Amino acid sequence: MADDEYPPAFPGLAKMIGIRPISIGQGECKVSSVVQNEHLNAGGVAHGGLHATMLDTALGGALVSSLSEEEWCATAEIDVSYIRPAMVGDILTAAGRVIKRGKNLAHLEGEIIDQNDRLIATAKGTWAIWVPSDMGKAGRR
Repeated sequence: MADDEYPPAFPGLAKMIGIRPISIGQGECKVSSVVQNEHLNAGGVAHGGLHATMLDTALGGALVSSLSEEEWCATAEIDVSYIRPAMVGDILTAAGRVIKRGKNLAHLEGEIIDQNDRLIATAKGTWAIWVPSDMGKAGRR
């Protein structure tokens, strides 16, 4: 996806491990990744870190889509439940949504399914919200 397309490709860790945006807007976000050999743990299945990063990205993206231009956010807490393993070649889709948003905190939920609509993992989390000018330069987009 080119940089001028919407939704834009993710930078940093998400990009490095192959997480791609599907959609983002109105308090919801979907991302996808294909399980690669590099994603496997010693047991030969997708490492839980892939699932956690996908869910963190989807839930965070959902909240970012609801922020004003002045606000920013970060994960304060995330709880991931691993339901079943994912294997090399599986196409994973993580969906996140805002459940409740206040001035300084938001509660989010999401899940990962595979290409056969099997539930792979679920997550719930809390995100902190702030105005970066309140923190100096920390948290600038």
